[in-house]
Amino acid sequence: MDIQQNTALTRALAEVPGPLPTSGVIHITLPHTDRFTVVGNHLAQHPDLSCTAVGIAVRIQSLPQGAKVGIKALAAHCKEGEKRIAAALRELEAHGYLRRVRDRLPSGRIITRTVFCNRPAALLHPRRPAEVPPQPAKPEPTPAPASVPAPMQKPTPVPVRIPTAAPPSPEVPVAPPAPSAPLFVPRVPPPTAPKAPRRPLPQPSGLTPELDRAATTFLSDLHRHAPQFTLSEDDVRRLVPGVAAWLERAARPDAIRRALTDDPPHPLKHPAKLLAHRLTELLPPAPPGVDALAALDRPRPRFTVTPFQTCEDCDRAFRSPTPGHCRDCRETRAAYAQAAA
Repeated sequence: MDIQQNTALTRALAEVPGPLPTSGVIHITLPHTDRFTVVGNHLAQHPDLSCTAVGIAVRIQSLPQGAKVGIKALAAHCKEGEKRIAAALRELEAHGYLRRVRDRLPSGRIITRTVFCNRPAALLHPRRPAEVPPQPAKPEPTPAPASVPAPMQKPTPVPVRIPTAAPPSPEVPVAPPAPSAPLFVPRVPPPTAPKAPRRPLPQPSGLTPELDRAATTFLSDLHRHAPQFTLSEDDVRRLVPGVAAWLERAARPDAIRRALTDDPPHPLKHPAKLLAHRLTELLPPAPPGVDALAALDRPRPRFTVTPFQTCEDCDRAFRSPTPGHCRDCRETRAAYAQAAA
């Protein structure tokens, strides 16, 4: 039985210009008239991007403005899982194709905008506008000669001024063009940014044998209350100073246990690292001294408030420690008394 031939494919191969290669891919290029997206070779052939990242970038580039491009939104339309899509988005963000920018709306709410650029290299090196060469001036049209010839006159010689060479103008230094500002500045540091050094584990003022014994017992017994916090002997010895610093600050063991073990991540891979982080970041303040507590019990100074009184003549309210007359009535009485005298 003969192999069935695709006549349309055979006709398309016959229209390919030039000899066909003996190996490798053969391109049959048909022009698009609608529903197409232009993708640059810098993205399609990027040497450092995975094929998943390239496919996600083409998918995002083909979507309209305002389309959802989050991890869950892409996973709903792609066969890749959320982890592979998240890794691909991180690759695109590391190479400048994707940016997540935090912006504040006029209402005060802060949102995260996702910006995709199809040519990130063009943002770093913008192209200067081409200079237009000056156009030569068009010569003015000469008037047509009159039909009646004018009488011949002897031309008078006109002195010709010989132009002298002008002195060369001093060269004015041209300032270099100012670097163009980027279209957006990311406010969230990229994953490749250097991380701040970790704070050291808190230390007690003095690790007494009683504090060391109490902290060791607390850490060794922690797995009975939270089974996922099972520590090795080296982890216990490393975390003892941090627990001792908490006990030195009058923290109760049950309060320390709740602060260290409540709401752990799932799955918990490194319990010792989580305990060291919480011992450092959630360290309570030192208890106040006797003088600070005595200042709270000290009576506050009282302020004397002058009461309101009602004038006996005009019934006006005024402040005075004793009843009587207001200032205007006192001045009027004084004037009458002076006039009578």
